[in-house]
Amino acid sequence: MTRADDLRDDLVARIDDTGFGAHGLHVRVGDDVAIHRWTPDAREEIHSVAKAVAVLAVGIAVDEQLVSLDAPVSDLLPAAGDVTLRHLLSMTSGIDFPYSETMMTDWPDLAAEFLSRPSRGRVFQYSNASTYSALHVLSQRVGDVEEYLRPRLFAPLGLDDVSWRRCPNGRVRGGEGIALRTDEMARLGLLIRDRGLFEGHRLVSAGIVDAMHAGWVDTGGATDGYRRYALAGWDGPGAAWRLHGAHGQLLVFVGDTVVTISADDHVGADAVTAFIAARAA
Repeated sequence: MTRADDLRDDLVARIDDTGFGAHGLHVRVGDDVAIHRWTPDAREEIHSVAKAVAVLAVGIAVDEQLVSLDAPVSDLLPAAGDVTLRHLLSMTSGIDFPYSETMMTDWPDLAAEFLSRPSRGRVFQYSNASTYSALHVLSQRVGDVEEYLRPRLFAPLGLDDVSWRRCPNGRVRGGEGIALRTDEMARLGLLIRDRGLFEGHRLVSAGIVDAMHAGWVDTGGATDGYRRYALAGWDGPGAAWRLHGAHGQLLVFVGDTVVTISADDHVGADAVTAFIAARAA
């Protein structure tokens, strides 16, 4: 039995005891892997885990000196003022644009609508419109973001046929809209754990990956795991940090451990994450 096997078995027992609606589990500890499924393997929407893909897209473009994280984007989107890609990806533009299920269809140009609204200063305001706007900015430099990523990220990860859902204007949604199998999401987790390296090849610089769990901003959140946010990453609970999509799509990082979960259980995800953080520490 490996450490990965032990952690998997503990997680399976915990999930079965609590009734958490997990579909698939992938545990990596060091080089060891252990998996478990509760439902047939299928691609599922990863929701806000896609925000990490958006960060990687921008990071690759930064590596290629096509964009800057910290320069104002007003030359590409005049309505943006002094907003930067870092502001957009860390949800600190301060622009208030609450989530709605029709966000992608209500506006002829969501990025322009978002960036033209009043700002409360550089305070945290979580919104899919922020990530969407960041990738709209990126597209001004790289063209279609999905096609830009295909040879640089998707193909090296073995995700050649992955597609990103789009808004009515044909732009990738940014903060959602990618469907992956559990093991495919786990490849993304391995790339992030290994700071931009995958199977010996560097896909993105270590600095952009590190920024997913560094330079934290205060969210005003009241509970552990929601008090600090970086570039797509949430700090906590405990010693962990995580990428957290709606309905329990999780990549939880603790040292050399990455736990990947596909699920359909929004309410139960926090308790499962806390158990992973405590058990893997």
